[in-house]
Amino acid sequence: MSKREIVQLCIAVRDIENSMERYWKVLGIGPWDVYTFSQETVRDFTLHGQPVKQPFKFMLALATFGNIQFELIEPVEGPTLYESFLKEKGEGFHHIKEKVNDDDIEEVLEKFKQKGIEVIQSGKFDEDVFYYLNTEPTLGIIYEIGNCGKIRAPERRYPPDC
Repeated sequence: MSKREIVQLCIAVRDIENSMERYWKVLGIGPWDVYTFSQETVRDFTLHGQPVKQPFKFMLALATFGNIQFELIEPVEGPTLYESFLKEKGEGFHHIKEKVNDDDIEEVLEKFKQKGIEVIQSGKFDEDVFYYLNTEPTLGIIYEIGNCGKIRAPERRYPPDC
């Protein structure tokens, strides 16, 4: 397995527009690339080991700050980990993401499984694959692994003039 690398910090939010504006104006984090994840754009989306069959939609915004990608996620419709997080805890730090090469993902998932840590949400967006692991009972946060594969151009950017 290659050198380990944390690549992302994610905040679950109720209003992505307001959140992008606050992070931009207060901390100077941005510009933000905005995407819609839904049944039209995400393949093989699962929640707690089951395929999600009903419509779902969540918005996400990505900004690079140094070597870390900041992610804001707003659930819009349907079942997701983000919706349950907001109901139980409110807005806040949701997960960190480690980049794992495609060739190593199955081995890493098996090692977590041997520790009793299961995948609780997963999917594919373009060439990017993502797996959220149930580390919250032990670590207090969710741990995500993924290949950080190539994704399409964003739908829009905030602020638009950047």
